[in-house]
Amino acid sequence: MSGTGRGNFGAGVSGLGSDPYRDWLRQALTPEMGERRADQLVQAAVIRRNWPAMQRFGPREVVAVLQDMYGHLRKDLGDARADKWLESATQSLSLFMQTAPAPVKPEPIEPVRAPVRWGRRAHDLPLLLARVHNETALRSLDAIRATPELGGLERAAEWDVQATHAELRRWEAEDRLSSMRAEHARAEMAEQVRSARAQERLLDLTVRELEGEQKFSEAARRRGTQPSAGPGNTSMSTQLAHNRLMLTQTRAFLTVFAPLADEQAADVAPLVPEIDLEAQRLSVSVQLHPNVLRARHTLNYAEWQAGDSASTDPRVREAQEALAQVEKEAAHLLQDTLNTARQHQMQFSQLRTRSQELERRVSQLSGAGGDPLSLARVQFEAQQLRAAIRVHADRLLEALGLLDALGGN
Repeated sequence: MSGTGRGNFGAGVSGLGSDPYRDWLRQALTPEMGERRADQLVQAAVIRRNWPAMQRFGPREVVAVLQDMYGHLRKDLGDARADKWLESATQSLSLFMQTAPAPVKPEPIEPVRAPVRWGRRAHDLPLLLARVHNETALRSLDAIRATPELGGLERAAEWDVQATHAELRRWEAEDRLSSMRAEHARAEMAEQVRSARAQERLLDLTVRELEGEQKFSEAARRRGTQPSAGPGNTSMSTQLAHNRLMLTQTRAFLTVFAPLADEQAADVAPLVPEIDLEAQRLSVSVQLHPNVLRARHTLNYAEWQAGDSASTDPRVREAQEALAQVEKEAAHLLQDTLNTARQHQMQFSQLRTRSQELERRVSQLSGAGGDPLSLARVQFEAQQLRAAIRVHADRLLEALGLLDALGGN
């Protein structure tokens, strides 16, 4: 395998045509598989994903093809060398993204909407505002392209479109996340009610058993076959009182919350995608972050204003410093979110394995006619695990949604 160094992928490729990201991709793939196979891989990716044949590529399309290439290299060269290649290619793509704005997809522009009356829910307003900003940026770009005197501003306007589109995408994802969190809350409440029901059964059986043991002990004392007092009797009384208290609290919980929960929501297992979070490369996501794109637009606009004196203009220097700071903040935020997703994925996998073992025990006890208390104890533990699994699955899905909202792929 050749060309694992960053520079070999053409981060500063010159002479690119009207589809710079597709041209960059060809130059990145050609050293590994030759020009013909590179074109075939790109074409196969287009067909498999139902992309328009002549669609201009952007960062997301390039990342998808790089992942295809990564799959081929893993089979041919092994995981270690494929991982090294993908990391280097992604870092080089990140450098290229700093110089080439993503293409503006030809989409019909809706007419500017009539003013929206105040009174809508507050969380709807950022999404409405993002849509208006994106429409305005698209119209501005069209106007600049139609005005020769503003030709030097086109590049900054392209970054503006990309930034407003990323911001729109972020708020659309936030809107989806809001609905997702509501669904998760309902399912988690259903799991809590199911856990409370399992706990009520266990506590009821435990109280009955302790009451039976206490009656037997009192009868033995009356017959004189057992001392009238002792540590064992005190411990039994304490256990009985404690379990009665817990049973009362559990029933009070069920009285309030059982009517509010749709317990059928707990019957639907969470759908967690099989995703290798260790293979995520954040450098591309940082460059797609809305705040980074906005800062890059500001820098390009400052450079246009400065003209020939851009290298010494304080506005350009301030914009460069602001861009570096925003990139650093975006990297930290994305890394924290990715770490959160990894932690929940690990907990989900571990708890699922334990849950499968407990479910087998429940099945064995049920089939073997085990005593009710032992069966209730295992059923309660299994239900608690199911509830914990759902929480980690939900938090993982929310973290993945947030990664997507922040610029992830």
